[in-house]
Amino acid sequence: MTAGESQAGASSEEKNICFTINQLREITGIHDNQLLHKALQVSNRDINQAVSFLTDESAREPGFGATANEPDNESSGATGNQSRGSVIDLTNDEKEDLQKAIALSLRESEKLQKEAEIAAENRETDQVGDANAGESKVGLKRKRCEVWGDSPNPHDRKREDKWPVGLKNVGNTCWFSAVIQSLFQLPEFRRLVLNYTVPENPHENCRSHAEQRNLAFMQELRCLFALMVASKRKYVDPSNAVDLLKDAFRSSEAQQDVSEFTHKLLDWLEDAFQMAANRKNSQKKSQNPMVELFYGTFLAEGIHDGKMFSNIETFGQYPLQVNGFNDLHECLEGAMVVGEIETLHSDQSVTSGQENWFTKLPPVLTFELSRFEFNQSLGRPEKIHKKLEFPHIIYMDRYLHKNKELTRSRRDEVKRLKEQSTVLQQRLERYMNYGSGPERYPLADMLQYVWEFTKTKPSCVPPTQDIVGTLPMSPTRSHPNTNVASAMQTSSSEASIAETPETTSPPSTPQPQRATVHKPFTQTRPPMEMPAHPAPRHITEEELNNFENCLQRWRAEVEHDIADLKDSITQITQSIEQMYMDSLMCQVPYRLHAVLVHEGQASAGHYWAYIYDHSQNMWLKYNDVSVAESSWEELQRDSYGGSRNASAYCLMYINDNLPQLIAEETDVETGQILKAIHALPPELRQYVREDNQHFTQELDEWNEEQVRKIPQKELVPAAEVQEPAVTLKEGEAVACQQNTCSASAKHAVMVKEQTAQAIEKAANSYENAGAEAALKEAFHEEYSRLFDLAKDKPTPQNDPRLQHVLVYFFQNKASKRVIERTLLEQFADKNLSYDERSISIMKVAQTKLKLIGPSDMDMQEYKEWHEDYSLFRKVSVYLLTGLECYQNGKCRESLTYLVHAYHSNLKLLKNGKNKGVDETLIAYYRRKCLLELNACAADLFESGNENDVAEGLSIMNDLVIPCMHLIVTNELSKEDLAAVEMMRNHWCSYLGEDMDSRLQEQLTEFLPRLLDCSVEVRILREPPKIRPNSPHDLCNRFAAVMESIHSTSPVTVK
Repeated sequence: MTAGESQAGASSEEKNICFTINQLREITGIHDNQLLHKALQVSNRDINQAVSFLTDESAREPGFGATANEPDNESSGATGNQSRGSVIDLTNDEKEDLQKAIALSLRESEKLQKEAEIAAENRETDQVGDANAGESKVGLKRKRCEVWGDSPNPHDRKREDKWPVGLKNVGNTCWFSAVIQSLFQLPEFRRLVLNYTVPENPHENCRSHAEQRNLAFMQELRCLFALMVASKRKYVDPSNAVDLLKDAFRSSEAQQDVSEFTHKLLDWLEDAFQMAANRKNSQKKSQNPMVELFYGTFLAEGIHDGKMFSNIETFGQYPLQVNGFNDLHECLEGAMVVGEIETLHSDQSVTSGQENWFTKLPPVLTFELSRFEFNQSLGRPEKIHKKLEFPHIIYMDRYLHKNKELTRSRRDEVKRLKEQSTVLQQRLERYMNYGSGPERYPLADMLQYVWEFTKTKPSCVPPTQDIVGTLPMSPTRSHPNTNVASAMQTSSSEASIAETPETTSPPSTPQPQRATVHKPFTQTRPPMEMPAHPAPRHITEEELNNFENCLQRWRAEVEHDIADLKDSITQITQSIEQMYMDSLMCQVPYRLHAVLVHEGQASAGHYWAYIYDHSQNMWLKYNDVSVAESSWEELQRDSYGGSRNASAYCLMYINDNLPQLIAEETDVETGQILKAIHALPPELRQYVREDNQHFTQELDEWNEEQVRKIPQKELVPAAEVQEPAVTLKEGEAVACQQNTCSASAKHAVMVKEQTAQAIEKAANSYENAGAEAALKEAFHEEYSRLFDLAKDKPTPQNDPRLQHVLVYFFQNKASKRVIERTLLEQFADKNLSYDERSISIMKVAQTKLKLIGPSDMDMQEYKEWHEDYSLFRKVSVYLLTGLECYQNGKCRESLTYLVHAYHSNLKLLKNGKNKGVDETLIAYYRRKCLLELNACAADLFESGNENDVAEGLSIMNDLVIPCMHLIVTNELSKEDLAAVEMMRNHWCSYLGEDMDSRLQEQLTEFLPRLLDCSVEVRILREPPKIRPNSPHDLCNRFAAVMESIHSTSPVTVK
């Protein structure tokens, strides 16, 4: 059934059958519709039984269907050179399971896309009008960033300076973002796309639907690139370009197993550039810049069935197998030399083999790493997690046709050296694992142990001397002197001792005597001192000297042989490593430009890219909307594979001898580098300006809305704190203090008891010298007390910063003016009106406050200090509440508090490590809550009960996944990384288990959100508001909960 027939009005049942047929086709790789329908009919539409039927059929008919790794390409290639019009895709014959994974993600995203379209249709008409106004001269309608999932605060979506722009994930499209970013960050490619000339009448100039589609995609890509160059947004929406790709994947023209995304994208762009080239010069075929940039050629030559063949083939992405290789050079050697195999033909041995030699390398060289393979026994694709290393710079000289003879000679030399190394390794192995039994040991160690045995002081006392007296004697036991061998064979276990007891009585004694046993409580004489280790019973001095000399000589000889073998192996290894490092083989360097990474399993996962920024000389990590600074070490950790589910599946190198590939756009007349919007063509420049104007307007509207809310949030509390009768002479001072008095007044109220105690201590000064003298004494006494208290280092059990705002200021080195004004405000607090003394001191303090004008105090700085302390207390209260919830087994509530505590704390730590709480403490308990909730959700899912499964997935979707999204968007610690990986592996492990089809469907829908947290950005709800606590209460609760967590029983604090 074709896609056209399905869309022409097929019934619902026919659509389901078509969908199931497509699933079978992708799972089994079989394209015979008749056989697929037969399998579905035999199995009564049970897809699992149908897969079993088809795989059994395929096993019985090995020649049926397309198979991987067939040598037909070599034989067919021998017939003649292939024209450029039919570029060979080296990935098509291998049924790349990466394509299956992309197809799966596309189908999963269709549901999300339809829901988004329905929501878009229901939006208000004024938003539609704004979108229509965004049409540029290019004739394209763009979607603004009001799409579901964006933060409501536009400042969160504002680009920082000239930092690279991210791409929004519009529904399982992280693979699109990774590839587009790697291409966009190539200045040469970016120039080609931005400077592409769109025909004035596209529909008239396009001869087919494919040409119209390619041109439409080029237009969308130009607009997308323009926004990525000069947008004011942190990230932009690629929906239009993605929709065109998805339409092509779903259409009948797409291959049934889905051609690889990047290859299709390059094909479309190649066709679009060919159209432009043909328009410029219709007389002859012009060079296609896409072909020149990304496509190369190689010569395939060899023998097949006794016949020589030679064929030049074109490639865009060069596929490399991962299994069986340790690094990129080994992969290339395996791909360039298909080895020699002996086959029987006409009763004669015929050698078959093939060599590939690059005849032309493209400026941008892309390697596709085959990280996916289809497991026929399980009937599904699987990911290869093997570790594969690759260099920052790779020299391609050894793979070039012009160096064929030189490379062959060196390959022969390498082969000879490896054979020598193998022989030496085998010899070394015999030394390092010596023996004939199942347990083997290093020979040098064995000789050392024997030598130590001979050096032990001989003893004539049997090893059972101390306990033999309690056991019966054997009447037939001979004297030890007469049978040394039997004594050496005596076991040290009690069972063996009971069977063959030792005795020291002479043979002439008619009755056996008991051996003397030391009784520590009834006699004082200790037993005979026994040797600490086994020792020879009888050995002469001459025997000992001879044996010792032999052992020492043998051990020295063995150690010398081992050292020689290791040195020889090391020399051979170095020779192999240096074989291609001379100047003749280092003429064609390629520098790593981008690494595309996949994390997850074959059926679900997340994609991102590491791209080298040549202007800033550093690696950047492009993860959908997030663009973060990275390092070579982080790239290696995520890309090599082997240790976790993440590994590179595509490597993009650029020719290091072509600096124009990474050169920025320059002005033709002045030669100066064009920055940002000035590097765009006029029509795109206008389009970006319009988009930036829309975003600026959005920012202004948000700011105005926040300003309208400020009086309700700040001025009302201020009225409660300040006295109505207070009037300041300067209007500016009034405005500044209205914005700052709220926080500082709250802090004064918090510590009013401490302030009252300081006033009480100044009672004598008040009686003798009046209110001003009392204020001065109380001020200095309180200042000194808090300064000394600030010397204590904060701990989880006792944080002095919670006791007083000035302790926080002292530890963070606030200015003296900020500290003194804060303390003066505490003495001016109206809540101190307990008695006549307090009221008098309060009025003096208020008078002094009035004398401090705007020129004497930076009120903005003062406000920021008090806001920081308010946020610090908020973080502390969130942390405390989260710990108390965790102690009481309420992990769901605890996680919400701890997550908000952690991310609010990050804002404080940016300005100094003493401004916030120890982040490792919050992260530790956040991890514990996450892992416990994940385990709880997994147990509910495994139960299979519909309500339990729904609750488990709700826990994951509403709590765990949003928290994981917040974790992975920040710098990950090793512990957080391990926890996230553990949770993902737990759910991915269900893919290999048999389960109900309903559960399987829910798991398939859920996994993409788990593996790619940015697919659906869900924000954790704000935790419930908490009443501010007094410093004394807060400190006591912290001490109690920390004691409770580290003890066995919970401590209740009222």
